[in-house]
Amino acid sequence: MKHTDIKTIFEDKGLVGGKVTVCGWVRTARNSKNMAFMELNDGTTLNHLQIVIDKALGIDFEDALKLGTAVRVTGTAVASEQNGVEINAEGIDVIGECPAEYPLQKKRHTLEYLRTMPHLRGRTNTFNAVFRVRSVAAAAIHEFFQSQNYVYVNTPLITGSDCEGAGEMFQVTTIGYSDKYKSADEYYADDFFGKRAGLSVSGQLEGEVAAMAFGKIYTFGPSFRAENSNTPRHVAEFWHVEPEIAFAQLDEVIEIAEEMIKFVIGRILEKCPSEMKFFDQRFENGLIQKLEDLISHDFAVCTYTEAIELLKKADIEFAYPVEWGLDLQTEHERYICEKVFGRAVFVTNYPREIKSFYMKQNDDGKTVAAVDLLVPGVGEIIGGSEREANYDKLVAEMQRRGMDMAPYGDYLDLRRFGSVPHGGFGLGFERLIMYVTGMSNIRDVILYPRTVGGIR
Repeated sequence: MKHTDIKTIFEDKGLVGGKVTVCGWVRTARNSKNMAFMELNDGTTLNHLQIVIDKALGIDFEDALKLGTAVRVTGTAVASEQNGVEINAEGIDVIGECPAEYPLQKKRHTLEYLRTMPHLRGRTNTFNAVFRVRSVAAAAIHEFFQSQNYVYVNTPLITGSDCEGAGEMFQVTTIGYSDKYKSADEYYADDFFGKRAGLSVSGQLEGEVAAMAFGKIYTFGPSFRAENSNTPRHVAEFWHVEPEIAFAQLDEVIEIAEEMIKFVIGRILEKCPSEMKFFDQRFENGLIQKLEDLISHDFAVCTYTEAIELLKKADIEFAYPVEWGLDLQTEHERYICEKVFGRAVFVTNYPREIKSFYMKQNDDGKTVAAVDLLVPGVGEIIGGSEREANYDKLVAEMQRRGMDMAPYGDYLDLRRFGSVPHGGFGLGFERLIMYVTGMSNIRDVILYPRTVGGIR
């Protein structure tokens, strides 16, 4: 049905004084003696459009005042001192009825309550704003890489190799439970692929394959982690941005990561002023200023060893121990970027033992050319490295870790046929959205969160 987006009604001043048709869901309504009013939202803007109903016109509107009802309104757009623009209704049609048990009756609901109804929570102001920012951020990521000559590739979601080597993969099978097989090998041999398969934890390995042909590539799609972690920062299915850059070393990886983060946040501030003002007022006071400060300053850089020394000198009692060789916890990461540097920080050269097998080994024999980006309020949002480009070193490291070499034949071949220095990083997209919106739980920045013990 032909209609004008509510966002366009607010932005196009040329529509004022003319006839328009709008569609949307009733967000608020009130009925007085001579007039009735309702506010519509069609999802194109955070702002609600007020519909003014003059009862003297004899418009049939009673069924349209119920919250959640979908309606089409035809009328005249008029300037409004309070609302900017509103519609004087001349005709109202109910498109979709909504009964009294519609659960979004109150103006404010807790986020915990709204998580019980992911199919409806998008109609609230909070989630209207969250997913609008998410959309702009996704477009900005594509814009950044496309403008820098990167090729967008789609890496497989079903894979036979575990990129991280942590064993946190979801199994993919067409057989399911069965007691007729005597061994795992026999079971997998009879399965769809004839071997064990799982959902990808990362597109990096295949991304490196593409980078060795196209030079600069990026992936942007879902990853899956069967990690038994029920925290506000973890979900089992999340969206992953992963560039891979040929002929690049760690310093260049860091530079590209900083440029990308600043570009994306800049686009959000530019294109989502109403949404960002909403988050600043309702969820994190000073959010806009925090983001403006972030993109207007150079990010700091320190080594893991330097970070450990800073943490040991800290006049604070950490819940987790601070020792060289242990991974940094969120409390450590936030202290480094919030208290020590007061800005975003790249931490580099982590111990070899706590990082993945594919990272370039440094000359000291103890560390690898890894990097994490830590931001105030969240901690790590990017993890990356220069990749080990030497065939013999990579094979030796995989053997040292007791890894099965068979699934990695293609990956190892890259080190035999024209190997070059290269690197990349992974950005957890939902964690970026948490950071820029001030939302404190990852379940509130993804449409249908998948968590331990919970799927819908």
